[in-house]
Amino acid sequence: MIKIGMIIGDRYEILEKIGTGGMSDVYKAKDHKLNRFVAVKVLKQEFSENANFVSKFRIEAQAAAGLMHPNIVNVYDVGEENGIYYIVMELVEGITLKKYIEKKARLSVKEAISIAIQVSMGIEAAHNNHIIHRDIKPQNIIISKEGKVKVTDFGIAKAATSNTITSNVMGSVHYTSPEQARGGYSDEKSDIYSLGVTMFEMLTGRVPFNGETTVAIAIKHIQEAMPSPREYVSEIPVSVEQIVFKCCQKSPDRRYQSMGELIVDLKRSLMTPDEDFVKVVDSDEEGSTKVISDSDLAKIKKQSQNRDSMEEAMHLRKEKDVKKSVKKKYVVEEPEEEYEPDEEDDDDEDDDDYDPKMDRITTVLAVIAAILIGCIVLFLVGKALGVFQFGSGKENVEEEQSEEKLQVEMIEVIGKNVDDVKIALLNLGLTPEIEYKESTQYEQGIVMDANVSAGTMVDEGSNVVLTVSAGSEGVEVPDVVGLSEAEAVANLGKKGFVVNKTEGNDEYIKAGDIITQSPKAGTMAPSGSAVTICISLGSDQSKVRVPDVVGRSEEEAMAMLVEAGLQLGVVSEVNNENEALTGLVCYQSYSVGSYVEEGTAVDVSISLGPIQATYRFFDSIAAPTQEEDPNYRAGTLVTVTLVADDGTQLLSTQTTSFPIQQQNITGIKTNTGYILFQYVNQTEATNVTNEDGTVTTVEGTTETKEITRPVQFVAE
Repeated sequence: MIKIGMIIGDRYEILEKIGTGGMSDVYKAKDHKLNRFVAVKVLKQEFSENANFVSKFRIEAQAAAGLMHPNIVNVYDVGEENGIYYIVMELVEGITLKKYIEKKARLSVKEAISIAIQVSMGIEAAHNNHIIHRDIKPQNIIISKEGKVKVTDFGIAKAATSNTITSNVMGSVHYTSPEQARGGYSDEKSDIYSLGVTMFEMLTGRVPFNGETTVAIAIKHIQEAMPSPREYVSEIPVSVEQIVFKCCQKSPDRRYQSMGELIVDLKRSLMTPDEDFVKVVDSDEEGSTKVISDSDLAKIKKQSQNRDSMEEAMHLRKEKDVKKSVKKKYVVEEPEEEYEPDEEDDDDEDDDDYDPKMDRITTVLAVIAAILIGCIVLFLVGKALGVFQFGSGKENVEEEQSEEKLQVEMIEVIGKNVDDVKIALLNLGLTPEIEYKESTQYEQGIVMDANVSAGTMVDEGSNVVLTVSAGSEGVEVPDVVGLSEAEAVANLGKKGFVVNKTEGNDEYIKAGDIITQSPKAGTMAPSGSAVTICISLGSDQSKVRVPDVVGRSEEEAMAMLVEAGLQLGVVSEVNNENEALTGLVCYQSYSVGSYVEEGTAVDVSISLGPIQATYRFFDSIAAPTQEEDPNYRAGTLVTVTLVADDGTQLLSTQTTSFPIQQQNITGIKTNTGYILFQYVNQTEATNVTNEDGTVTTVEGTTETKEITRPVQFVAE
């Protein structure tokens, strides 16, 4: 029974429950060995008691632990303690795609395609490692707070389906492929079908098939035609509709044959959404009877004679599939035109000189030659314009970068616990390397020496070699450099060491083998201490070049990044002094031309335009002066209006008493304005005595006055 606060595996402290599912509960935990937060998925009791399921579950989870990709929730560890079976995974703060769709009702076409591309990249990485998900659905796709899309629960579905777990536990049948619904064999193309249904839901906000029971829904997947997403959302482009249709074909052979093919079409739909470029196999043509020629029959007989066993046949088939995939990857195929017979065909039947295969090969070679010539021309033009620079320029850049490195002061480490020292050095930006040495003077785990003295200034990111006491009885660290990851872990485990893993590129060590180890081979270290191994990712050629998206709209930037194999990260809005960039990208988090890992999220900022200077009016308003109007009389009702020169009315009031109390008006966008006084001057009737002694009454007068007083506002 899992309780908050308990520690499992001697390292994972359970902090809080963050989710629950059909087979497991998920908890947030802290890994005290690596000082990081993780997610711990704990199997529910009814599954933990099934020994057959647990066995398959652990095998599949360990296979999934070998996956490392930006679009996959990485698995760190698998374990069991007192009948509690758990998986330790990367902690992703965010929400599931299912909740995201429910929150937004439906997604925009571009957002749905962008998410689908990221999901496809994660699934493709799994397929390349011979791991099939089998339960792709929005509930198993997480969108982090940073906008990254990650697929979770790899390998678990296989363990569950192989033990006839019911569909209500396995998740919704709304996303299952026809072959899975029949209970038949499922492969990579089953994941493609489920992703197609997920795309349908992202675009429309609903699933394509629904029913009162899971059986009714499964039958619809097998028998009924996939409805068009454009029936529910008319503005969905034709290319996106066709991509969904091709993913959701009933026959696996008519779907996309790999995630790579799907990704190509998804990226193309971002650039040309209204172009009808998706090739969907015609079911009538696919199912038509074809006559086998004598030559084809002879080839089949010859091949069958050469196959001595079923094992050899399967081996040959695999080789053929690999050759086909390689051929498809590098050969540019021409679109096939429909053949329509006419009267002239009868005259051409005897023309043996025409070879369609040679004509096709000639066309392909011509296209390749044109592409090569175009690349050469682009290279020469780019070199002439200075786009491609070699030699000293690169060296100068490297020198400038090295000069900009920050330096930190080395701390005192001798006599302190190695775990505390490692954390302190990492916080400083330094990388600790551990070497153990037997000692009777220092207790086990205490730092005895360091290759950098306290108080020394060193470059941030530098390695610091710590000599740590292994006590009086240390264990010799075996040499695992050059071994495979599995062999290295096994050899170190036999000696009682805990293994920490890092990754790095190396052009000489093949992917999956060990580049370095710390502590080094032959040194003495206490049993149970950690040995860090660096696993090769192969050469650095997998990195992609960051394009220039400054000056582009948000939609264009996303399309360019996706086309380059990257992702659009966080989009923010900022002020920028360049007025020409208003409404466009004015900043990107990775510099143009730099090389980053495929799938990296590039954050961008959209310009709100230059910062607008603002002013304020902080003053009282006095009555019209004698210079402004000699006839103004105190007590007159006056309408007072304060107006900025851009026409914005800042104040409007009526008063008979001046001065008007001090005003504090902020956020004014111009530095000048005026006060408008509007009132009526009245004179009373008077009696005038004439020369002859008579009295004449002079009636009073009324005069409307408008006085304008300029005002200078103060900058904020």
